[in-house]
Amino acid sequence: MRERDGMRIAVAGGTGLVGRYVVEELAAAGQEPVVLSRSRGVDLVAGGAGLDAALEGVEAVIDVSNVTTTSAKKAVAFFETVGHHLLDAGARAGVRHHVVLSIVGIDRVGLGYYRGKLRQEDVVASGPLPWTVLRATQFHEFAAQTLDRVPGPLAVVPRMRTQPVAAREVARHLVELALAPAQGMAPDLAGPRVEQLVDMVRRLLRARHERRLLLPVRMPGATGAAMTGDGQLPLPGEPLGPRGSQTFDEWLAQHVQHIEPPTVQGG
Repeated sequence: MRERDGMRIAVAGGTGLVGRYVVEELAAAGQEPVVLSRSRGVDLVAGGAGLDAALEGVEAVIDVSNVTTTSAKKAVAFFETVGHHLLDAGARAGVRHHVVLSIVGIDRVGLGYYRGKLRQEDVVASGPLPWTVLRATQFHEFAAQTLDRVPGPLAVVPRMRTQPVAAREVARHLVELALAPAQGMAPDLAGPRVEQLVDMVRRLLRARHERRLLLPVRMPGATGAAMTGDGQLPLPGEPLGPRGSQTFDEWLAQHVQHIEPPTVQGG
């Protein structure tokens, strides 16, 4: 199918990490991005204020909105509310395709935040618009997010296997999906290599020249077993989905400024 030029495509969460990349990729593809955010007069949570006006003439929506919480109750409430607001407003505006970014393994790992993402998928699948859900693995930036969540001399990092992917590559794939017909659940998107999160954080600390005590912890019960096993990796029995090309080490070299330690004089 030939890509259409000049489509108005709305990006929910367009000022966030992935959202900014989505906006850039849309513009590079000759499309017209419409950012849905509070700074642009759209409130996705409080009644969907401003959505009807923002979606005028929009043909597709890419939802990469997010909430920072580990609470299942808060995550479910956020993604359910935002999902309904976007879908209802999209139906009124004549949106033809609703694309959502989700996470690989949310149905196998019992984290509270993941329950919210599962609810988001359910809302979209039962909604009034043709839809596509892309599950992606953690981003390369996840190591820094984990490290920076609790500042101080101690870095507490969960033991977890992941196959991290560059956020920009995720954004590029979301744009490709939005320009194509709706397909329901798209094949999982993962990075090129399986990594241990603890090792990723250790390499990040080294690249930043930060001296912090790294404390690996295993989550209890079935959740911990899934995280240290294959719970957040693409299922081997399913058809191979797309793979990103940038490795975590390549991402470090590109995004983390290397500062040489001071030279010790004398001695």
